[in-house]
Amino acid sequence: MASLRIDQLATRHVGPIDLSIGAAECLCIQGASGSGKTLLLRAIADLDLHRGEVYLDGASCSSLPAPAWRRSVSLVVAESQWWSAEVGEHFEQGVDADWLERLGLPEAAMGWELSRCSTGERQRLALLRTLMQAPAVLLLDEPTGNLDQESTRRVEAVLAEYRLQRQAALLWVSHDAAQVKRVAQRSFTLDHGRLLENLG
Repeated sequence: MASLRIDQLATRHVGPIDLSIGAAECLCIQGASGSGKTLLLRAIADLDLHRGEVYLDGASCSSLPAPAWRRSVSLVVAESQWWSAEVGEHFEQGVDADWLERLGLPEAAMGWELSRCSTGERQRLALLRTLMQAPAVLLLDEPTGNLDQESTRRVEAVLAEYRLQRQAALLWVSHDAAQVKRVAQRSFTLDHGRLLENLG
């Protein structure tokens, strides 16, 4: 079980933010383009300079080496980085064939060249790559932004199962109000650097 606590976190144009996300909870953030949603996720992942502190089950971000923190508190962006030509070379721990299938991808995808993958295929593969590292917290920056409706529902289902099985905390940025209603236990709007809870 993993809980995330954000204490007076501030980065460019955002904060200070106080927020807690419980184990097995999905919390969504909405907000206008440019409101700082991605900046907030990057600060939580310790990818950008920030003030304040973030705690994973009581362990502070500043007390852990950056790679260890980012393995446990993992950011998934709409367009991930790839460093080898072939998909399978990015899955050092292997791949869960069931999740691959549930994301609408064939086992043969592990042998694909990345250059032949569509944007949507790369997005689902990047999510799967992160899930195979078993992070305690997922920071999801528009994880279905490039997907059609069927693939979006597949991703939502896999993330819901992961959250419950692993008792993982999810912080999910989405522009889709209907999606927020489907996936979130709580939701907030980021406005002028402040998080405002959406009630009702």
